[in-house]
Amino acid sequence: MFDLFQIAFLKFTVIDLLDIAIVSYIIYKLLTLMKGTKSIQILVGILFLVLLSFLAFWFELDALKWLITNIATVGVIVLVIVFQPEIRRILMQMGRNRIFQSMFKSEAKNIYDEVTRAVEQLSARKWGALICFERDVGLNYIVETGKKLGAAVSSETMVTIFAPHTPLHDGAIIIQGDLIAAAGCTLPLTQNPVFHQSYGTRHKAAVGLTEDSDAVAVVVSEETGRISIAYDGILNKGIDSKMLSSNLKKIIEGRK
Repeated sequence: MFDLFQIAFLKFTVIDLLDIAIVSYIIYKLLTLMKGTKSIQILVGILFLVLLSFLAFWFELDALKWLITNIATVGVIVLVIVFQPEIRRILMQMGRNRIFQSMFKSEAKNIYDEVTRAVEQLSARKWGALICFERDVGLNYIVETGKKLGAAVSSETMVTIFAPHTPLHDGAIIIQGDLIAAAGCTLPLTQNPVFHQSYGTRHKAAVGLTEDSDAVAVVVSEETGRISIAYDGILNKGIDSKMLSSNLKKIIEGRK
C-alpha cells in the first residue's frame, strides 16, 4: 500500500498545481466578497455541515449519513441562490477585459466629456440627475423599464432630459457604448442600511445598480447640486466637476 501511495504522490503534476491554485483563488475571492456580510454566517454553517458529514462517514452513522446525503442533493441549488450576489460579483470581476476596453478609449473620451459638460450645467442649476454607464454586464433589463432612445450622447440631450417637470427627469439615463439607450429608467434600490436615512432615492438607486452589476453611475443632488460617483456598491461624494471626466475614465477603463 505504501508503494501505491508513493506512486500516486509522484504523479502530482503542474496541472494539479494549477487546479489547486484556481480553486484556492475562487475560494479566496468568495471569502473576500463575503467579508462583513450576512453570507459569512451562512458559510460558517456550511462548514459545520461539512465537518458533520465527515464525522458521519468516518464513524458510519447511517441516520446522519442519510440526512446529509439528502440535503446535499439540493445543496448546490440552495448555494447558488444564497450566494448569488457574491458569485455574480466574482464572475463580473473575472470577466473584465482591459484589452477590449482599450479599443474604445478615444470614443469613450468624448462621451466622458459630454457627460461632464451636462453634469456641470445640471449641478449649477441644482437639477437632479442619474446617469449610468453599462460596462461588461448588460443592462437591457433596466433599459426595458424606461423610454428607449438610441440617441447620441450629448450634453444638450442630457440637460433637456433632466430639466424639471419633463416626463423623463425622475428616472435614470442608461448609456450603452456611444448611445443613450434609454431615459426615465427605474433602478433597484440598495438594501444597505448605511444609505437608508442619509441619502435620497437617486443615490440609493445608483448604489443599488452598482451592487447588482458592474455599472458606473453619476448622481447630481437635487438639493445641493453635489456630484457623486457610484461603482461596486460604493458611493464617492463631492466629486469636482473638473475632475469628473478623468475619474470616469479611470473607473470605467479599470485603472482605479
